[in-house]
This record gives sequence, C-alpha cells and structure tokens, in this order.
Amino acid sequence: MDILKISMEWAKDEILSSKFFILFGLLFLFGALGFWQMGKTELAKAFINPLLVCGTLLLIIGVGLLYSNTTRIQSFQKDYRTSSEKFVLAEIARADKTMAEFELVVFKVIPLIIVVCCFGIIFLHQPFWRAICIITMAMMVVILLVDTHSYMRIKEYKEKLVLFEK
Repeated sequence: MDILKISMEWAKDEILSSKFFILFGLLFLFGALGFWQMGKTELAKAFINPLLVCGTLLLIIGVGLLYSNTTRIQSFQKDYRTSSEKFVLAEIARADKTMAEFELVVFKVIPLIIVVCCFGIIFLHQPFWRAICIITMAMMVVILLVDTHSYMRIKEYKEKLVLFEK
C-alpha cells in the first residue's frame, strides 16, 4: 500500500469538493443577478443581498480550500521523502484535528443554525429577514452536504494511515 499515493488521491478528492463550493458560490451569485434583473416584488428584491453575501462566502471557502489542498499535494512528496514515518504521524494528527472540527461545526453548529433560521422564517415577517434566513439555510445545507462527504473521506483516509503506521 503506497501511502503517498493514497494521500495524493485524498487531496485531489478534497480539491474536487472545493470546486463544489465554488460552483454553488457562482450559482448563488447568478441567483442574485436573476433576482436583481427580474425581481418585481419586495420579497424577490430582498433576496439579492443575502445571495451576494452567501455566494461570496462560498467562493471564498472554495478558493481557500482549493489553494490549501493544491499546496498540500506539492508538500506531500517532499514531506514523505524526508521521513515517511513523520509524514504519516503528522497526517494522522491533522486528520484527527480536522475530524474533531467537523464533528463540532458541521454536525452540531450548522444544524443549529438551520433550526434557528427555520424559527426565523416562522417568526420574522419582514421580507429581508426571511430572505436572510432562507439563503442562510441554503448555504448551510450546501456546506453540510459537501463537508459530510469530506468527513467520510478523511475518516477513511485516517483508517488507511493507521493501517500503514502499524
């Protein structure tokens, strides 16, 4: 089992995930453009700014992850050649840290944000606040979907690292 190859494949899969963030960010921005051009009602116009903000945030997340994983691929080869044992230990530690962050943010905080937004839709009657709640929920669902797949991949990656370590 070539751990360097497995690590590179994992990082390439993460690059694919970051491209989904970029794609959804662009879709949100195009949605804002559509509401800006065709929105006639107060509610339709209220969606423009939340879509712009969430689309921009998703683009920032996607580009940041794309950059970090691209540079990580380049550093994998150098780190592995320096010391394969240290490389594996460092990757296990990083995977543990990332999984802990996922378990807190993705599986606890994001669902809580979605629930708060649901209550916001029910109890807030101004179009702007409803639009904020709806778009925030949509963005959180995108993050939840993409990061759930990332969590499963890093969990599997860590298992392979642990097998290689033994």
